[in-house]
Amino acid sequence: MRLAILGAGAWGSALAISLAAAHPVTLWSRRAEDCEALGRTRSSRYLPDNPLPASVRIDASLPRAIDGAEALVVATATSGLRETLRAIAACGSPAAVIWACKGFETASGLLPHEVAAQELPRTSSVGALSGPSFALEVARGLPTAVVLASRDAAFAARTAAALNSPRLRIYSNGDLAGVELGGALKNVVAIAAGISDGLALGRNARAALVTRGLAEITRLGSAMGGRAETFDGLTGLGDLVLTCTGDLSRNRAVGVALAQGKSVEQALGGLGHVAEGVHSARAARDHARALGIEMPITEAVCAVLFESRPAPDAVKQLLMRDPRSER
Repeated sequence: MRLAILGAGAWGSALAISLAAAHPVTLWSRRAEDCEALGRTRSSRYLPDNPLPASVRIDASLPRAIDGAEALVVATATSGLRETLRAIAACGSPAAVIWACKGFETASGLLPHEVAAQELPRTSSVGALSGPSFALEVARGLPTAVVLASRDAAFAARTAAALNSPRLRIYSNGDLAGVELGGALKNVVAIAAGISDGLALGRNARAALVTRGLAEITRLGSAMGGRAETFDGLTGLGDLVLTCTGDLSRNRAVGVALAQGKSVEQALGGLGHVAEGVHSARAARDHARALGIEMPITEAVCAVLFESRPAPDAVKQLLMRDPRSER
């Protein structure tokens, strides 16, 4: 399958490295200087020890990059999704479009598939690639399992089978909204887990946050159109566990920094990458309030992020909640 991967950050580069083993791959970046550096060094600054295969073609021209491609994989941050989809539409490309970002659009609170419906209304073969996947491990060829979700179940199954490999296993799923919600909401819980770890509250506390966080994700995700069973799978429980416990998790790192008394700006400035959970937290809280869904962990994270509440105070508020039935 001829692929164009749009976005040459850590995730786009990792996907290019992995998928190029079996498919012709073109990697595009909107910044010409980034493409020049990639072509010269064959190495992304985000993954300096994992060179791009010689077969990966690098192009700064979007029309050239997508010309002849059967599938376009948009690997930008969620904030860049709309602009990229709009540019694809302007090219008139008939290719299938898959996005690999996780989160809500900041300005609108929309999920990626809702953005795609606005920008690519005549493209039916679309879907989301999500699941527990650190870019560095994918680039190294370590075993990873993800989900390709689409409302067109046949397209999801066909494309997942075409892209599947022993090192990057790709399952198909028809619950597009649920897969996207799992990928967006787990980042919020990961910030909470990072706060817990940064305050040295222990593994018991982290396990409680992961478990109760999954309950929050399932409540809101189901209310927003996802299937409850989706959140027990790779894009729910799987991605949640990875992001809340892994040292490579950017969102967990933000939580650790907040627990150390750093501001949000300081926490984000030290990453060098996007932490989608910061933007997703506000959207998740707003959706939950509109739907009457109780989200205490999300509310606590938002209090620290947006209301200058000290992290220890937010944790204390959570611990002082009245006891109730687990569900």
